[in-house]
Amino acid sequence: MRLLALNNSYAQLPERFFAHTDPKPVSEPRLIRFNRPLAEELGLDADQLTSPDGLDMLSGHRFPEGLQAIALAYAGHQFGNFVPQLGDGRALLLGEVVDVNDIRRDIQLKGSGPTRFSRNGDGRAAVGPVLREYVVSEAMAALGIPTTRALAAVLTGDPVYREVRLPGAVLTRVAASHIRIGTFQYFAARHDTGGLKILADYAIERHFPQLVGQARPYRALLEAVVAAQADLVARWMLVGFIHGVMNTDNMTISGETIDYGPCAFMDAYDPSAVFSSIDRVGRYAYANQPHVATWNLARFAETLLPLMSTDESEAVSEAEEVLGSFQSSYETVLQRGFRRKLGLLTEAEGDLQLAADFLDVLARGEADFTLAFRRLGDDLAAPDDQGGARQLFEDPGAFDVWSARWRERIASDAADTAARRAVMHAVNPKFIPRNHRIEAMIQAALGGDFT
Repeated sequence: MRLLALNNSYAQLPERFFAHTDPKPVSEPRLIRFNRPLAEELGLDADQLTSPDGLDMLSGHRFPEGLQAIALAYAGHQFGNFVPQLGDGRALLLGEVVDVNDIRRDIQLKGSGPTRFSRNGDGRAAVGPVLREYVVSEAMAALGIPTTRALAAVLTGDPVYREVRLPGAVLTRVAASHIRIGTFQYFAARHDTGGLKILADYAIERHFPQLVGQARPYRALLEAVVAAQADLVARWMLVGFIHGVMNTDNMTISGETIDYGPCAFMDAYDPSAVFSSIDRVGRYAYANQPHVATWNLARFAETLLPLMSTDESEAVSEAEEVLGSFQSSYETVLQRGFRRKLGLLTEAEGDLQLAADFLDVLARGEADFTLAFRRLGDDLAAPDDQGGARQLFEDPGAFDVWSARWRERIASDAADTAARRAVMHAVNPKFIPRNHRIEAMIQAALGGDFT
């Protein structure tokens, strides 16, 4: 069984980086879903993982001999407030595999019971959040957006108690790593420069090996993480995704989306849309996501200052210069993406205003973000007044004015209609995991229906 021979390079770091944690028994592990294509990508034996022994491990009930699971230490800013110790309060890193593409991937259980970092919590997860993360993370992967993945969802047979009694479950999460901005903050808060250097060197070797041996590796690390996050957040914006809880402990060094809590894809386009019930001021609203990312990256840069230079003013100047690159990197990805979403295959003056004006039309008309872009591609050969996108508006007047400009612009491109539609459909999904459909799925699961 391949998973029995997991490597764990993170466990080779000093013990202050993590806490060894024993398995916590559960009553009756039962498989909900298993991701066989992902298992194949990881080089794992799906049949063995879904056997009784495999389910014992995937539920956190019992681990194979020799497997040393660890809970990772980290800190974080949560809604702008710094918490110096968070850590994996309900998750365990089982180890790592090198996949068929020669990429090292973490295998982690989420909801497997209390750890040293649980802070009086039960360390468990209810079936609803487990299913939400499974579905949304796999949808993000299908959309080509960097993300953690879901390998398995397993019922524990035990209840968890929140506002009500709920079935317990465990998610097996796969990630490039679980190193977060908050991981760096944990050591910075303790003035542990030695720990910071160990962590930074590990992150470079694991995620950015091309930086090894550079004259200024920690500046280069900051540059790489800023670029990765600029790309990631722009991709979120292009599909109308709202993360919901962009705390620094929910932002990875690898540039993967992680921790799908109160997340959602927008229905009607609304830049101020928020899906977290506790985000009363809209800190993590859709339109604020690039600004929050910049703020989080500034917190990351602060942790690297002692490594970047012994001269604090020089280090600050360097960090500010690197942070200043976020906006241009973000806008490059965003602008290229919106051109493709609108079927603009060449660049022309006024393209960005055309995209901005379409978003304004959507907002004023409360039109569905995903359907509007998808139907533009469907409507390429339709008369102006008969397109499906137009039908999304109760009063299509503003859309008609915009549509005339758009059709004039695409007429200036040499591409044929089929080629343009193919480009548009490749970036404008037909299906997304709608929030109401996820809620319906969760309610069915609570009633025992996992079909």
